[in-house]
Amino acid sequence: MNIPKSTLPRVVIVGGGFAGVKLVKTLANKSVQVVLIDKHNYHTFQPLLYQVSSSGLEPDSIAYPLRKIIKKHKTTFFRLAEVEQIQPENNLIKTSIGDLEFDYLVIATGTKTNFFGNNAIETHSMPMKSVPQALDIRSLILQNFEKAAIADTKQEREAFLNFVIVGGGPTGVELAGAIAELKNNILPRDYRDLNTQDMQIHLLEGAQRVLPPMSEHASKKAEKFLVELGVNVHCNTFVKNYDGKQVLTNTDLEFQSETLIWAAGVTGAPVHGLKAETLIERSNRYKVNRFNQVEGYDSIFALGDIALMTTDDYPNGHPQVAQPAIQQGKLLGKNITRLINKKSMQPFSYKDKGSMATIGRNKAVVDLKHYKFGGFFAWFIWMFIHLMSLVGFRNRAIVFFNWTYNYINFDKAARLIIRPFKK
Repeated sequence: MNIPKSTLPRVVIVGGGFAGVKLVKTLANKSVQVVLIDKHNYHTFQPLLYQVSSSGLEPDSIAYPLRKIIKKHKTTFFRLAEVEQIQPENNLIKTSIGDLEFDYLVIATGTKTNFFGNNAIETHSMPMKSVPQALDIRSLILQNFEKAAIADTKQEREAFLNFVIVGGGPTGVELAGAIAELKNNILPRDYRDLNTQDMQIHLLEGAQRVLPPMSEHASKKAEKFLVELGVNVHCNTFVKNYDGKQVLTNTDLEFQSETLIWAAGVTGAPVHGLKAETLIERSNRYKVNRFNQVEGYDSIFALGDIALMTTDDYPNGHPQVAQPAIQQGKLLGKNITRLINKKSMQPFSYKDKGSMATIGRNKAVVDLKHYKFGGFFAWFIWMFIHLMSLVGFRNRAIVFFNWTYNYINFDKAARLIIRPFKK
């Protein structure tokens, strides 16, 4: 792997997501050697993936090179690889490019899409957890528009223009709103030979309301906004089967659709090698203590979505969103330094900064500790926070320009089929 030998303790971080990047920055130029490993050479700002899927942003505006993050960190190294196994007894990891010893190992591998064992849905649906997957969805949506324009029958045309999104959490709600804006603003101008009313967007949620993790106030507001945009919201509805053409649900609802986007849940992406009892089977998350140490190991840690830390306030673990990951990464960086200096570690305490979701132009909902609101002001706050959370000035500038352009022109400028998608 060609990592220089050093007298400094070696911290190996697996995963360049929110937790991994924050930990790397916290350990910058400290008395440790840091090795960051990821299967991609970039950090993805996942909250804006849906805007890539719906042609609102280009992928390079929400991705940032990992090597650029560490370029001023003298004792930090990056390797493009996949970790295949951990050998805790030897303080060793096996990767696709070789083996590497560690003094401290941090697993920050995040999550992957959970299809709940339904192979048919996994085969035929479209997940959205990565930049390539978001680009596939963008291509498929635009290809469907083109195919609808030349369809021979009304039934065939409607199948191409029927979009089913499964999962009414923030991802599903935001994507449904974005596709609705394509219908309302782009379809009438770019595809004048199509009837806008033939395009239908269905959002399916298994719970009693959309945005189940948020307040009831936010859920009602979000559903109201979605309906105003023309989205058909179906609660208490889940998909039983999808063969690439027909969507079958637990109710009498059936849809003929060429596109089913799966945003119905995630499961952990653990690394092989640790004791089986360290994993929570239901969620595939590592059990960790208040210091993010994996249960049964002193020098192996887990952060963010892959870690399940139970507390009085969070008996089922912290929410799998960016803030817990960022806060855990920051504290662990300080705690590793404390460990090296023979000092006691500080326990993690999550500071909930609230949650939010955007549904479309001038439409968003925000849940803070003492305030819950929606509409234009919530939308403005959502935009500001997401803009400032992006890594790198260039990305912020590009996203700001795109949002301003889209807002003024009611446009989505990135509607390009660069890489045609084939089912």
